Formats: sequence, structure tokens, C-alpha cells
Amino acid sequence: MLHRMRCFAMSMILILLAGCAVAASPPPNEVDYACRSDADCVVKDVGNCCGYYPACVNRDSPTFPGRVQAECEKTGMASVCGWPVIKGCACVEGRCEAAPSGGVDGEVR
Repeated sequence: MLHRMRCFAMSMILILLAGCAVAASPPPNEVDYACRSDADCVVKDVGNCCGYYPACVNRDSPTFPGRVQAECEKTGMASVCGWPVIKGCACVEGRCEAAPSGGVDGEVR
């Protein structure tokens, strides 16, 4: 009986731990900014109403610059044209951001 209780307890612990290991992912039509380390983050074109717009996102995330541009045209929206020069990305509190040291040059193109 004691052996069965131990097996049951261990099974429950493993199930709970397995549930914790599954990372939440964003819906398939959204850009994923989640990260665990700096290596998870890269600069990709996420688009804006002017076209090209770089941002730090999860390395495996799709981006949808064409969809952003189409939505801007459809709704008649506009944005300030230009973009930051991002030299590197960092994982900051679980979100990909421009690296604080040398990440954003301050230059806008």
C-alpha cells in the first residue's frame, strides 16, 4: 500500500512539473516578444504604416509587416516615418527589448 501511495505521489508531482514546463505561446497571428535569455531575441521587421520597422522579437516568431501595411491602408492610418537603429537585443523581464547598452543608437532613419 505504501508503495502505491509513493507511486501516486510521484506521478502527481511529475504531472504538475510537466505542466509548468510548457511555455505559453502567443496566438498564431501575433508577434511573440517572450524570451528567457538574450539568445531568444533578434531584430526583425514588424512593419508600421510607413513600411519597414525593426523591433526585437522572439527568434522563432513570425512577423506580419505586409498585414500591418494592409491594415493601415484599409483604415486610412498613417504613422511617423523612420525607425530606430537597433544594434542588439536583450531579454528584459521576459520580453525582447533593444539592448540597453548600445542597443538603440539614438539614430532614427
